[in-house]
Amino acid sequence: MIKRLLSTACLHGLLAAAPAAELATKKALTLSAVKAVAAAAEAEAKANKWNVVIAILDDGANLLYLQRMDDVQTGSVDVAIAKAKSAVKFRRPTKAFEEALEGGRQAILSLPGAMPVEGGVPLIVDGKVIGAIGVSGVTSQQDGQIGAAGAKALQ
Repeated sequence: MIKRLLSTACLHGLLAAAPAAELATKKALTLSAVKAVAAAAEAEAKANKWNVVIAILDDGANLLYLQRMDDVQTGSVDVAIAKAKSAVKFRRPTKAFEEALEGGRQAILSLPGAMPVEGGVPLIVDGKVIGAIGVSGVTSQQDGQIGAAGAKALQ
């Protein structure tokens, strides 16, 4: 019993002497930042007369914003979200997966959640991924162009 009390006392003493754990400080998307990204993407789409779905996710792949422009097929809603999820989870544009697949890397298709279609772009601030934008509705290259315009609004 005495041995047990001494062990517990020693443990408490060690814990008290240990330095406090440091917590990370990170940037996060705000509603105003999300709206700026969406507005820049929409402006690019409108300038080219393209109607698309724009999805913006936070760094945990949670949907923060969704916009479906007029006359866009409903299937593009799910595709835009999937592109953004892929970009945030893998911390790279979905164009990288599309190019790998075009280069013969069939293994890309086995990565859970990897979307091998251009249009998903990570949102990066100070070298850290804080979210992603996904665009769908026109060609994958055009979707990527719109997504890049949106991501540029954070720089």
